[in-house]
Amino acid sequence: MDDKIEIALSYYGQKQKQILDAVNLSSNLTADQIISFGEEMSILEYKITALEVAKEN
Repeated sequence: MDDKIEIALSYYGQKQKQILDAVNLSSNLTADQIISFGEEMSILEYKITALEVAKEN
């Protein structure tokens, strides 16, 4: 089970990095795009937190 959690954590970590890179490399994002990226990051943070808690238990 720990292997699956580690794989999921790695996947979501990569997704986070992709979003951060997209935001940091773009100089012409609209407010709606920034909000959308923020919402995606929030969802990823919840998933990562849940997986880390599951990993500890």
